Amino acid sequence: MTRVGVVSDTHLPRFGRALPRALVRGLQRAGVTHILHLGDLTDPVAIPLFEAIAPFDAVAGNNDGEELRARFGRRKVVTIEGVRIGMVHGDGKRGTTKSRALDAFGEDEADLILFGHSHRPSVGLEGRLLVANPGSPTDKRLNPLYSYAILTIDANRARVDLRFYASRQP
Repeated sequence: MTRVGVVSDTHLPRFGRALPRALVRGLQRAGVTHILHLGDLTDPVAIPLFEAIAPFDAVAGNNDGEELRARFGRRKVVTIEGVRIGMVHGDGKRGTTKSRALDAFGEDEADLILFGHSHRPSVGLEGRLLVANPGSPTDKRLNPLYSYAILTIDANRARVDLRFYASRQP
């Protein structure tokens, strides 16, 4: 069984130069072996903070500059334990954030799609495709709590569990 931390929209250093204590503890306690970030890091300062917890990969979001876009790209498919994970931020002009995320990948290109941008945590199925947004661990906007997700992969099956907390204090 493999556990992967899933985050998006950290917007550092606008919301500080450290990750929220509840996020760090949650990722460590879950025993994540990877961390996937779905865009809007906004600055490379966040990268070593996540790398101190587990190997890190990301896609760039609409608020990420050229350095982050060049390093990570805007969309990708990574494979962990045989599961193909589509990663995209989900920004754009047409449709909803979720529909743009789905449209970013061809049929049968991914087993699940992870996206961010809206800061609204959600997990659901689109047909047989698992689709999830972890929300934001630093900018909850209109949500009552900050959030991230844990992706569990076991025997080529994936499950995403949202995690919530009240304080973004480092």
